[in-house]
Amino acid sequence: MGIQLIGLSHAKQKLQRSLSARIASLLATSGTNNVPKGHVAVYVGETYQRKRFVIPISYLNHPLFQSLLNLAEEEFGFDHPMGGLTIPCTEDYFTALASILSGS
Repeated sequence: MGIQLIGLSHAKQKLQRSLSARIASLLATSGTNNVPKGHVAVYVGETYQRKRFVIPISYLNHPLFQSLLNLAEEEFGFDHPMGGLTIPCTEDYFTALASILSGS
């Protein structure tokens, strides 16, 4: 009985290592790991062709950005079609807002 439990323990460790390696390779190929620490990726646009921006997390607390987040919540709820944070505004508006926030 004790030998079987040791064998089961080793099999579990191998499975965890194998799954960890697969998850890491999926993340590397999907491009989700290229967001620097302290930043978040957002998708901006009013159509299905959205552009990806990487912004500092500090922007999320700004009142102007909070209003965009409220818009996103009203339009998409918590099930975002892009799988990430989707902001429903024009790219021009978002880049103008980002330049304002970077100066404050």
